[in-house]
Amino acid sequence: MNKGDLVDAIAKQMDMSKSGAEAVVNAFVATVTGTLKKGEKVTLTGFGTFSISRRGARKARNPRTGETIMVKPSKVPRFKAGAGLKSAVK
Repeated sequence: MNKGDLVDAIAKQMDMSKSGAEAVVNAFVATVTGTLKKGEKVTLTGFGTFSISRRGARKARNPRTGETIMVKPSKVPRFKAGAGLKSAVK
């Protein structure tokens, strides 16, 4: 399922226009992104938690040349599925 399919499914389920459903999806994505940028978590009980994880600096190897390089520390988004989601997909 891609974004267009999700918009269609929400529009059908909620009996609303596709443009309205797309606005809902865009608002959700923007809100989660903005919250993660501030370093906060987004928890949807029964569904899961979006959070930020920090990766430390590390050594890596360039697969083409075999040269060792240093990779800078970074932040990466994470999603941990909640119990409700886990049990629904079993």
